[in-house]
Amino acid sequence: MRYQFVDFTLDTDLFELSKDGQRLPGEPQVIELLVLLVENRERVVSKDEINEQVWKGRIVSEAALSSRIKSLRQLLGDDGKNQNFIRTIHKRGFRFVAPLKNEDEQSGANEKLAASEISASDNTNNKPNRPTVAVLPFVNLSDAADQEYFSDGICSDIITHLSKHRWLDVVARNTTFGYKGKSKDIRQIGKELNVDYVVEGSVQRGGNKIRVSAHLINANNGRHVWADRYDGEIEDIFNLQDQITEKIVARIEPEIGFAERNRVVHERPANLKAWDCYHLGIYHFFKFTAKDNLEAQRLLKLSQQQDQNFGEAYAWWAYAVILGMVYWDIRPSQQLLDEALAACDTAVSLDRQNASFHALKARILLARREYDAAITENQIAIELNPTFAAAHCGLGDSLAYEGNYEQSINCFEKSIELSPNDPQLWAFFTYGALALLFKHDFAKALEWLERATTIPNYQYWTTSHKVVALVGLDRIEEARETVTKLLKQNPDFCLSFAREKLFYLKKDDQINLYMESLAKAGVPA
Repeated sequence: MRYQFVDFTLDTDLFELSKDGQRLPGEPQVIELLVLLVENRERVVSKDEINEQVWKGRIVSEAALSSRIKSLRQLLGDDGKNQNFIRTIHKRGFRFVAPLKNEDEQSGANEKLAASEISASDNTNNKPNRPTVAVLPFVNLSDAADQEYFSDGICSDIITHLSKHRWLDVVARNTTFGYKGKSKDIRQIGKELNVDYVVEGSVQRGGNKIRVSAHLINANNGRHVWADRYDGEIEDIFNLQDQITEKIVARIEPEIGFAERNRVVHERPANLKAWDCYHLGIYHFFKFTAKDNLEAQRLLKLSQQQDQNFGEAYAWWAYAVILGMVYWDIRPSQQLLDEALAACDTAVSLDRQNASFHALKARILLARREYDAAITENQIAIELNPTFAAAHCGLGDSLAYEGNYEQSINCFEKSIELSPNDPQLWAFFTYGALALLFKHDFAKALEWLERATTIPNYQYWTTSHKVVALVGLDRIEEARETVTKLLKQNPDFCLSFAREKLFYLKKDDQINLYMESLAKAGVPA
C-alpha cells in the first residue's frame, strides 16, 4: 500500500518513507509508528496500542515513546508546536492529521495494484517476512471457574515472552482474547488473523496439582508442529505460572525456527530474497560441518547485501565466522575478529532491544577474550529475554573463562532446562562440560559429555573434552582409546592444532590443564 501526503510517499510494502522520490533514512520503529498512525488516521491511537504494535507489548518508558514521536516529526519536518502531521491528543494518544492526496482514487488504485501483484506472484520486496504467531486463550478445564485467572495468565505471559523473540511477530492479547470461549477451526483463525502459527492449550487443576498442555499448530494446514504438557504442584501459584510459561516459550521459539528453515529449504524459491537467504543460511549453520559453515556465511552475506537493515544477517554471519575459527578451517585472526564485532555492532545499532543480537555479540567478545564485556552483553540479552536459552549458555561460558565456575554451571543447567530440544543442545552440554573440567569436576563433566554424544551433529571437541575428563579421572587407557576415536573424527587434531583453536582462553591454569591432559593421553604433537 502506498500513501501520499504533501511531498511524501509512505510505502508499507517496502517499509519506506520517501520525499520527492528520495528515500528518507528512518529507523524501523519510527517507520512502523508512522504506518500505524497513517493506517488508523480516522481515530486517535492510544499509547497502549502503540506499545502493543511497535514494541510488541514490552514495557517501555514514556521517554522512549516521546523519543520516537520526536524522531518521526523531525523526519517529516514537523515539530511539537505546529503538529502539521502528528497531533498529540492530551492524555489519549496521537493522531495522523495530514490529508492524503486523492485518497479515494488512491485506495482503488492500490487495491488493483495489490491484486495484480498477487496474481503475477512477482513480489520484489526484500523486507523480512517474519512468521506471525497468535496465542489463543488457554481453556480452563478445571471445575472451579475461579481458576480462569491462571489460564488467562499463562496465555498473557506466553504472548509477552514470545514477543521478546524479535524475529517473530506476535498478535496482541486484545485481539486473540476475542476468540475466548469460541470453537473455530485453526485454519479459519489463521486466515482471519493472517498468521502462520497458532498456540493453543488448556489448564486443568486437581487438588494441589496443575497440568498445562500446549500445542503449536501450523495455521496454513492445521498440522501440529509441537505439543507437550507440564505438571506442577501449587505452592507459589505465580512462581509456578512463571516456570511453566518459561518452559513453553523456550520450546516454541526453536520449533518455529526449525519449521521455518524446513519450509524455505523445501520450497526454495528461484529468486531468493533476504529472508530466504537468512533462513537457508541458518539451516546450513545448524548442520555443523565445515562445508555448511562456509555456505551459511555466503548466504548470510547475500542476505546483508539484499537488505542492509536486516540485523539478523549481520549477527549470525559474525557467529558463523567465529565457529569457523573454533571448529574448522578458518584461521583465527584479529582482522576477522574485528569484522565480526563490527557486524554485531551493526545489528545492535539496528535494534538495541533484540536479545539475540546482544547474545551473539557476546560470542564475538568471548572469542576476543574480552570476558567482562561478554558477561555484560549476555546479561543484557537475558534481561531482554529471560527465556533465551543460548544467552544463558553464553553467560555460562563467559563466567567459566573468568574462573567463576559455580555460577557458570548454574547458567548451563538453566539453558538445558529451558530448551531441551534446542539445535545447539549438544553445545550446551559440551561447553558446560568444559567449565566442569576447569572446576576439576571430571566425573560430572564426563556425564555431560556422554549426553552430548547422543545428540546429532555433536563435534570433535566433545570427544576431545572427553579425553581430558578421562585423564582427570586417571582412566588413562580409556583416554587413549578415546584419542583414537578423536583422530578418526578429525585426522588433523594434534597438540599444536588444539592450542591454536583454543585461542579464546587466556587463563594459564585452564590452558595447561587441557593441553597436559591431551599430551598424557597420547595426542600427537
